[in-house]
Amino acid sequence: MDPTPSTDQISFELPHLFRIFHSGRIDRLIGTQIVPPSTDPQSGVQSKDVLISPQSGLSARIFLPRITDPTRKLPLLVFIHGGAFCVETPFSPQYHNHVAALSAEANAVALSVDYRRAPEHPLPAAYDDAWEAAKWAAAHFDGDGPEAWLNDHADFGRIFVAGDSAGANIAHYVVRRAGVDGLGQVRIVGLVAFHPFFGDDGHNKLLEIVFPTNGGSGDPRLNPGSDPELASLGCEKVLVLVAEKDFLRERGWAYYEAVKKSGWGGKLEIVETEDEGHVFHLHNPTCDKAVALMKKVVSFLSEK
Repeated sequence: MDPTPSTDQISFELPHLFRIFHSGRIDRLIGTQIVPPSTDPQSGVQSKDVLISPQSGLSARIFLPRITDPTRKLPLLVFIHGGAFCVETPFSPQYHNHVAALSAEANAVALSVDYRRAPEHPLPAAYDDAWEAAKWAAAHFDGDGPEAWLNDHADFGRIFVAGDSAGANIAHYVVRRAGVDGLGQVRIVGLVAFHPFFGDDGHNKLLEIVFPTNGGSGDPRLNPGSDPELASLGCEKVLVLVAEKDFLRERGWAYYEAVKKSGWGGKLEIVETEDEGHVFHLHNPTCDKAVALMKKVVSFLSEK
């Protein structure tokens, strides 16, 4: 007999975020609200949803900034949302608004990936989906892909990959795999890791549940410092963002140090925001420090 809500026991809980039960059922406490694609009346950013893989259901939301010169190609930002691999989507209000703002401020086409989430789809499903989305985008290089906005407006010599928290982990995976396996003729200029989540040497119950086949502290997807191919990171520059009061602060710094020591030859920078917590810029995007953070990221995305 299937467990009922009254008999199913909680196996892991992150307060105010989600509860995972022994049966594999999950109660998502945030990130369940969605907003439809739209045109922002102030910025002029348009958005629409696209299906990337009918087989897996992989989809994405694309954002197009106001076009003033149809002949001018714009940077492409591939964005991967956070949420402990379990919650949130590109269609959540805070992620829709965040990526729309990045698209407007950086004047970039943005592809926000709706990867499959754990525990229904344990890792490495999210890694596979993000890589599939990157390959799908890169297939528009010659201007004959299935999505007109990418064909007409994206500059595949100026691709950036970004993500926050768990999404930063996945973004790193995409850029690292692009460096090792190649991604066609496109050029990934940079990686932006907002408050990245990686594993550490300690016991991690969440990762046991969302990634039961992980290789522990030696798994390069969870611990880049153990990756013998980290120096092959497939971009030219990396921006790591950490926050002073973030519970993941030390892991962000550890990631920065691992890349620094790897022998990778690109430009590496880390910025720490004082007196703020995890992904504060999503929760209070109009505060002075979030505005400053956005300006830093936009400057990074605007450099060729």
